[in-house]
Amino acid sequence: MQNEGQKQSADIPKWSALLVEAVNKPGTIMKAYSAFWNYSVGNQILVLVQCQLRGIQPGPINTFPKWQTLGRVVKRGEKALTLCMPITRKRRSDEETNETDEQREQQAYTAFVHKARWFVVSQTYGNELGPITIPEWDAERALTTLCIERIAFDKTDGNCQGFARGNQIAINPVAQLPHKTLFHEMAHVLLHTSEGDFTDTEQTPRNLREVEAEAVALLCCEALNLEGADYCRGYIQNWLSPAIGYNADAVPEKSAQKIFRAADQILRAGRPAIERSAEYAN
Repeated sequence: MQNEGQKQSADIPKWSALLVEAVNKPGTIMKAYSAFWNYSVGNQILVLVQCQLRGIQPGPINTFPKWQTLGRVVKRGEKALTLCMPITRKRRSDEETNETDEQREQQAYTAFVHKARWFVVSQTYGNELGPITIPEWDAERALTTLCIERIAFDKTDGNCQGFARGNQIAINPVAQLPHKTLFHEMAHVLLHTSEGDFTDTEQTPRNLREVEAEAVALLCCEALNLEGADYCRGYIQNWLSPAIGYNADAVPEKSAQKIFRAADQILRAGRPAIERSAEYAN
């Protein structure tokens, strides 16, 4: 039987090819990144305050019909949250005039009103995000082995698929591909969250942090034959784009080594204990 070192050395060329492909092969951007309205900071704070006062778990927000389009239904008896929304109004003219269309447009103005039309995801029901089950790999075992804690998703931005804080991660309950997001956030914990603990250390630029985390997700999805590779490539290519201040024809070599190491850690950590014991015995 091959030992782990031989397995790993055989995987590196394949993983290297996948990273090259991630930059050059067209990818796809998930619809989940634009499924929700981008609410203002003021409205997000307003939602958090109302959730706290009512004892509601904060989370992504949407209107009743929008939740329905996402396959979720507002629970009976739930009271809508209030947000501040702009509406366009026109000033009344006391007498008829021969104004042009442009002049009439100039008389239109924006007013702000408070409407109770929104609900957070905890006020709805639908296909709940349960334990992530993957053949040959156990998510909870991996989290425990790597000392990563999974917490409730409390962001109001429904387009955010997940986040990492210290050694904690959260996944949006309506995430499009929860397993891909899980790999991505676990990679952030292993590679990046410690960077914020030391002001004198060299921090990885945000675009490379996102590239590295998503590349780890790509390798894990491919290794476990899971859906998501196309979306990983689209995400990576977006963060390597000159439109966000960076342009690269390939993933940097230093980043590639970090990616390989983190992907290997995650995959090992989720394997059955018997399989891991056999590997170490060889």
